[in-house]
Amino acid sequence: MSYAFVFPGQGAQSVGMLSEMAQSYPQVRHTFEEASDALGYDLWSLTQNGPDTALNQTEKTQPAMLTAGVAVYRVLADQVELKPDAMAGHSLGEYTALTVAGTWSLADAVKLVALRGRLMQDAVPQGEGAMAAILGLDDEAVVELCAQAAQDEVCEAVNFNSPGQVVIAGNRDAVARAQQLAEARGAKRVVPLPVSVPSHCSLMKPAAEKLGEALADLPMNPPSVPVLHNIDAAPRTSVASVREALINQLYQPVQWVRTIEQMKADGVERLLELGPGKVLTGLNRRIDRRMPITPVLDPASVEAALQQLEE
Repeated sequence: MSYAFVFPGQGAQSVGMLSEMAQSYPQVRHTFEEASDALGYDLWSLTQNGPDTALNQTEKTQPAMLTAGVAVYRVLADQVELKPDAMAGHSLGEYTALTVAGTWSLADAVKLVALRGRLMQDAVPQGEGAMAAILGLDDEAVVELCAQAAQDEVCEAVNFNSPGQVVIAGNRDAVARAQQLAEARGAKRVVPLPVSVPSHCSLMKPAAEKLGEALADLPMNPPSVPVLHNIDAAPRTSVASVREALINQLYQPVQWVRTIEQMKADGVERLLELGPGKVLTGLNRRIDRRMPITPVLDPASVEAALQQLEE
């Protein structure tokens, strides 16, 4: 059976995540201890005890979600030989996929994404950026209304998550204008997102430049498994091209629909979502209901995944 792993990004975190899995599989705590040593604070305690306000700070969320995804992967890898045909991750999840693919060490990865979070937060002053999800309009309509709403500010479609679900980001007032236009054009729902960083839009270019400097100094290997990148749903085979894709990812849209469609075109028959929440599982049901996907986030789902992997 041809299968691929997908890793969630920010927004799937919650206080207490992976607690049940940690009771059954010591790899979870070991992975978090490894990350904590690199970061200089107790990441497991933060994920288990919160508070939410601390866990939801982007420089804390990113290493927490990356470590959680790697921990779930390690739980599976200790039970069965893993041979995924491809991997991908949504936004921050792309870094998790690259970590699992051996591009860099877990210690380097968590420090890198913590820096990524700080750079993103610093790029736009608190309260000046915004994001919103537009439900029920096609991609082209959302792109058009963003252009109309911009008015010399930034307002862009940044996450093509599933048919009829597009996330927009940019300057706060421009995003507010786009929300009004979306409602006027018959969007089923317009949902402001509780974030302070307008991810994946051109306001992130200053952060991308600084991220590039950090990536240039980081020891990296070519991925051992094809990792489809958010910017174009294509894998990269050299360190230089992976680095370039990650820099561009920070201020270009996440092409998640194209990523799943590309996996299917490449012959992938089943997906496993490794990490907290079931965000990608929900999106996948709207992208292609015929593509089976299993979220792996607790002991019962680990057993289900192992059974599928051994088929």
